[in-house]
Amino acid sequence: MLCGMLLITVSCSPLFAQEAAKMKKPTAEEKAWIAYATPGAMHEMMSKSVGVWKEDVIMWAIPGGEATKSTATCVNRMIMGGRYLEGRARGSFNGMPFEGLSTTAYDNARKIYQATWIDNMGTGIMVTEGHYNEVNRVLEMKGTTVDPVSGTQMAVKQNLKFIDDNTQMMEMYMTLNGKEFKSMEIRLTRSEKDAMPDMKSEKPEAPSKLQSVPPSPPEKKGN
Repeated sequence: MLCGMLLITVSCSPLFAQEAAKMKKPTAEEKAWIAYATPGAMHEMMSKSVGVWKEDVIMWAIPGGEATKSTATCVNRMIMGGRYLEGRARGSFNGMPFEGLSTTAYDNARKIYQATWIDNMGTGIMVTEGHYNEVNRVLEMKGTTVDPVSGTQMAVKQNLKFIDDNTQMMEMYMTLNGKEFKSMEIRLTRSEKDAMPDMKSEKPEAPSKLQSVPPSPPEKKGN
């Protein structure tokens, strides 16, 4: 009797091992979520902008209008386990305090960069998306923002050129009455001082520690 039970146990062991392997193996859906949530090379590239930057800003309100100059400081850091680049800008504009907040992402699923911008000079959100031009070293983004005068959306284009590790140039173009014009230029120069303690970047998470993979839905049983 004991030998018979031992024989059954030994003969069934490979089956139990196969079933255990199946249970541990992630499904195609889970693999997709893991790939979507794992920071990669594009996020590492974004992290190179982490730090404190001095901004020299030139703005044009209308085509051919008089230029307005100002300065600001921007602190960039990676957030949420190295998945997003957050930028906080502070300065002055026309004698008034100015602050803005940007978020830049690389969507692993869509293979595209995305960005949002808000500031205390408005109440809306500018949303752009685009691709990185490796030849020209330019992040080319397009999107929309609101025209406060008409209350309608207008096209916006933003190019961020990486001149070197310590210098960047951002140019923004807007379309007004069907005509595109350069509305802003910002030259960013890396500062030697470190970011404030509360603005330090979060360390990237290892894939094994990702918490964003949802559980698989329960299998439907037949009646």
